[in-house]
Amino acid sequence: MDGFRYLDGVATVRLADAACNGCGMCAEVCPHGVFAVAERKARILDRDACMECGACAMNCPTKAITVNPGVGCAAAILNGWLTRSRPSCGCGG
Repeated sequence: MDGFRYLDGVATVRLADAACNGCGMCAEVCPHGVFAVAERKARILDRDACMECGACAMNCPTKAITVNPGVGCAAAILNGWLTRSRPSCGCGG
């Protein structure tokens, strides 16, 4: 999945800066390098690389990250790859 890109501007991942304790779990578990930690705070480097797997939110001890895992076109693309069928997210695109 090298070079995986999501549709621009539609990923549901959000980070509440005030709640972040800078532990770095999000950066450690994210398979696409969406997060980085600098100056004891996480930040989103590339929102559109997010595949909405939910690993970041599940591993965030302060619940600073929210994401709707398994939704939208990202889930459709992954399911298409796994089933070797044409991806369909139901949006008509």
